[in-house]
Amino acid sequence: MIISLRKLIGHRHIFYSIVGLFAIGALYVQVSDLINSGPIAIAGTRTDHKVVALTFDHSWGNKFTPSILDTLKQNNVRVTFFIMGPWAKKFPEVAKRMVADGHEIASHGYRHENYGDMTPEWVKEDIQKSHELIKEVTGVEPHLIRPPNGHYSQKSLKATDEMGYKTIIWNVDSLDWKNPGRDVIIERVMKRVKPGAIILMHASDTPVQTADALPILLQKLKAEGYRIVTVGELLNKYSENGLIRH
Repeated sequence: MIISLRKLIGHRHIFYSIVGLFAIGALYVQVSDLINSGPIAIAGTRTDHKVVALTFDHSWGNKFTPSILDTLKQNNVRVTFFIMGPWAKKFPEVAKRMVADGHEIASHGYRHENYGDMTPEWVKEDIQKSHELIKEVTGVEPHLIRPPNGHYSQKSLKATDEMGYKTIIWNVDSLDWKNPGRDVIIERVMKRVKPGAIILMHASDTPVQTADALPILLQKLKAEGYRIVTVGELLNKYSENGLIRH
């Protein structure tokens, strides 16, 4: 459709309305670009491949970790463990086994405090202290971090990025830490899973049903045609349509 500019000018109220809409649209794009600039918290990827990243946060205890590692090994599955520096120092053999079994080691911080409530300097110090302990114990230098409680701010995201880390959250929460029941954990994940998802589970002592739920969950994911990968592999190989911002 061809619009005559001369006719539009003749109807000035229409002309100025259109100009105003273009101005608002340009402003929206600029504001949107400003908001979306800078580091982000990653919740998943956009992909056509049926792959998901299974992740475990680990901050204390070792009651269920051996069973979880045994199940993963039996199913030939590699996952991402977000471990705290002090935990790695306290259970070095377990942390080393994670590496030996081929799992990806990432950081869960040092003090388990909400990053979004802290100054950038505090965040950087926390990341560095955890980094040093994890490297000392495992020989691995992590580059992914899940902030404690999944809590962050734009300032903490920037501080994390300046430390050479990517902030990883999730878009499928098993809620296993609430101990809702083995079958509830499995059902929650299966109802929400989709290609490119990052699944949150825990390997600490508080969730007492995760180890029992894991073998069944792995079977169901495979039955649905999903392949389980690490977060690093998900980001590097299966983000062809972009990242999902948390």
